[in-house]
Amino acid sequence: MSTTPLSTEQIDTILQYDAEKRCQYLLKEVTSQGQIWILTDEHGCVMLNSEDEDCVPIWPNQEFAQAWATGDWAECKPESISINKWHSRWTPGLEDDELAIVVFPNLDQEGIILYPDELDDALRQQSKKSGKR
Repeated sequence: MSTTPLSTEQIDTILQYDAEKRCQYLLKEVTSQGQIWILTDEHGCVMLNSEDEDCVPIWPNQEFAQAWATGDWAECKPESISINKWHSRWTPGLEDDELAIVVFPNLDQEGIILYPDELDDALRQQSKKSGKR
């Protein structure tokens, strides 16, 4: 599945969004593109830790995931997961491991934390709104 690369201006604009607006952007983008982006290293997907939760960070586009691949995560690579695979494999797997999701964290590690079923519900709602099944 090919996606149109974002321009530097688009990236800069989107990075100014607050956590709620970034979450809405991710839901729309993931629904229209049919994929979610994570970062992986040789051990699997990278994790962030909040005060209460271990979280898997997700991004709407490769460019935003790639922007995180610096410092301690310089060896990490963005990887896309189809929305179908996310629903069928990742949601149950994350629930079994009691992991949460941090939605489109900015470079200050701020983002809305959702549980896997909450993200699935939000994606399904967005899908209905945009007329996709």
